[in-house]
Amino acid sequence: MPKKSATRIASASPQPNEAADTGMWLRVTRELADDLAVDALVRDRAGKPPYDEISRLREAGLPALLLPPGPLGRGADWRTACAVIRDISAADSSIGELLARHYVLSWAPRFFGTAESADRLELRAAEEQWLWGGSTDIPGMGMGTGMGMEARSGTGIGAGAETGSAGGPGLTLTPAPGGYVLNGRKGFGAGVGVADRLALSAVSSETGESLIVVVDPAHPAVTTDPAHDRLGQRLTAAGSIGFDSVPVSPDHVLGAVPRDEHDLSPFAALAPLALRLALVQVALGIAEGALAEARDFSRTAPRAWAVTVPDDAAYAAGPGRDPYLLLAYGELVAAAHTAAAVVEPATEALARGLLLGQELGVEERADIAVLVAAAEAVTSKAAMQITTRIMELTDGADSPADDPGFDRFWRNARVLTAQGSLTHSLRDIGDHYLNGTHPALTLRM
Repeated sequence: MPKKSATRIASASPQPNEAADTGMWLRVTRELADDLAVDALVRDRAGKPPYDEISRLREAGLPALLLPPGPLGRGADWRTACAVIRDISAADSSIGELLARHYVLSWAPRFFGTAESADRLELRAAEEQWLWGGSTDIPGMGMGTGMGMEARSGTGIGAGAETGSAGGPGLTLTPAPGGYVLNGRKGFGAGVGVADRLALSAVSSETGESLIVVVDPAHPAVTTDPAHDRLGQRLTAAGSIGFDSVPVSPDHVLGAVPRDEHDLSPFAALAPLALRLALVQVALGIAEGALAEARDFSRTAPRAWAVTVPDDAAYAAGPGRDPYLLLAYGELVAAAHTAAAVVEPATEALARGLLLGQELGVEERADIAVLVAAAEAVTSKAAMQITTRIMELTDGADSPADDPGFDRFWRNARVLTAQGSLTHSLRDIGDHYLNGTHPALTLRM
């Protein structure tokens, strides 16, 4: 299959400052996904930093896709962004995860700052096609308190994606002439060395407040340490970043985060839910991409297991007619459809919550949290079931050179889902259903 031209992708992409045409964005995305799928296995095995892949994203105009709608009519909506993440992840889930985290972190000025600062940063981000990275993890706020990393107790998809020292002191912001200086080291699940801007949480050395800041990682006092030899999601540019007296201007301090969860606005508390649901889209894309590639393989490949019953012999030369293979694919397709059906209402609910902005209420936020938790639970199980089973259904390579590479889907799904159990999410769902209890307001992204 010939590689599609990046120029062709770029010429079809909508301009980021024009009214979003959902159909156009999805066509551009599918063309880019086809382009990424061509060499996905080769790039996964090479494990190099995703500079070329990010260039492809920029050529397609995708980094500027999810900007909050405003008076200039810029930006697409959350539903479109989720569809883009899902399609890209079906082809290359590492790039899908980079895009998912970027989209949510690009809303950090909206979640934590003022409308004026958000407008200013968003316009510049769109013009320069920034890729966002970072984390707004708030030290000392307990389980599940930030943006860009997930609860270490394990909520399923994306749990524990942070690399580096999770229990360290975090980042410190110290007043200095003209603003502040940032010091410390933090691990990130994606974007190390490739992000154009970082949204970070840091503790003020003067007041002890948790502040959200924006940092340019190109500053010479910023050092990166990429993570090597990861099991999966090898092209997300995971690793850690160090800050040695990096200057931060006052207009790049977005705001403070209250320590008491009751003082936290429901809209700001959507931040970690947005990330969790974005990573659910990545996992669903992995499952759907694995199924599609396995289907193509099974249509043409010889039967992978020996004939043990005389009646089975008639199917040996025609794998597409094997009743056991059909049964297996039927079960896996049903699992994927079930996950997609659960993800859809969570996506719709979060999209409505984001549009409400500061008018979002506590009840609405609680309902969204339960829908996202359900989407996580079902999609985590489906992704692991599908990616594990297709390795059995496609196991027929005679040599390493003939290996179709379906293990990469399993490895990628494993990294997203296996850092912790879904016990806490399922407990919250049950508590909400049985007792009407609201899931805890958290701010961990």
